[in-house]
Amino acid sequence: MTLTLLLVWLVKIALVIGAILGACAYLIYVERKLSAYMQDRMGPNRVGPWGLLQSVADGLKFILKEDVIPRHVDRFLFILAPCIAMLTTLLAFAVVPFGPTSSDPKEVQFVIAPGIDVGIVFVFAVGSLAVYSFILGGWASNNKYSLLGALRSSAQVISYEIPLGTSILGVVLMSSSLNLERIIQSQADQGLAGWQSLFGWNVWMQPLAAMIFLVSALAEANRLPFDLPEAEQELVGGYHTEYSAMKFAMFFLGEYTHMITVSFLFSALFLGGWHFPGIAGAGSVYTGAWAIKVAVLLAKVAAVVFFIMWIRWTLPRFRFDQLMSLTWQGLVPLAFLNIVLVMVVKQFGWPVWVLPIASIMLFVGAVAINGMVLQRRMRKQRLAAA
Repeated sequence: MTLTLLLVWLVKIALVIGAILGACAYLIYVERKLSAYMQDRMGPNRVGPWGLLQSVADGLKFILKEDVIPRHVDRFLFILAPCIAMLTTLLAFAVVPFGPTSSDPKEVQFVIAPGIDVGIVFVFAVGSLAVYSFILGGWASNNKYSLLGALRSSAQVISYEIPLGTSILGVVLMSSSLNLERIIQSQADQGLAGWQSLFGWNVWMQPLAAMIFLVSALAEANRLPFDLPEAEQELVGGYHTEYSAMKFAMFFLGEYTHMITVSFLFSALFLGGWHFPGIAGAGSVYTGAWAIKVAVLLAKVAAVVFFIMWIRWTLPRFRFDQLMSLTWQGLVPLAFLNIVLVMVVKQFGWPVWVLPIASIMLFVGAVAINGMVLQRRMRKQRLAAA
């Protein structure tokens, strides 16, 4: 039995790693096509039909390209940094469910390590280690541009980890669990009938927490408009300036893998995971229900990935002072206020519809206060100039 379980785990790990790396390759193709569409260009269209083999060509280019290691770098740390970038993002998938799970050990579990009661803590603990890849890459490169990119990266990632972790505490309080499988199940078990069960998802119950999580996740994954650690126009590539060939590709794949992880987490925490009214409910037991649930979850993940790509080609990059002000003066206070709100609702037994109304009021109030502060600051500047 132990050997069988070991083989099952190895097969799951191989399938998940293969699927993630393949998805990263073709997500790059999709993003290039999407950016071309938004800029009225063709995008990749020469290698293979409709350019579908462009990702294969890019992969071969990275593999066959000369692997240059400059003389002035710390060789061990220089090689270790991209390895950490890939390892930390892949480790997070150990507890992320990519389909329905069950307490029955005889059934197929669509998660590598099922039943981890602190799954969400594990994801954040492993994900927080990714900052070491940026710091070590910048430091080991012995390059001023790389070091500056590493310092900016560490400040950004550490700062945005606070609202990112705090935003999910309201979800944890509502589901009474840190297990991602139970969080999904709690959204499916809201007791609402028919299409009304759609409103049991946490994105409707806690829209403010969902917004804070998504914004912080973009900053954690170094996606525009928060890609300051590698702002090409300012830092000549940032912390990976000295990297080439497969070591650069590992940084790049780590970023895309992080984006996939974030999309899975957002789908599980706020979009009900595999749940969808009418076709994939908590009591769906028809033939092939597991396949429909997997398809529903993957469709939600794809939608989140598309939204993240859409943001990249829509919004301009923030200045670094704006980036830090957003988290410390905006997201962190709102995340703590959201926790207090959920605690009050739980303590006094108020109906759950109070949560979305109060969340919207908090957001509107924060925007109004920020607008008044900006107007006062601009008025002082004009008076000083006069």
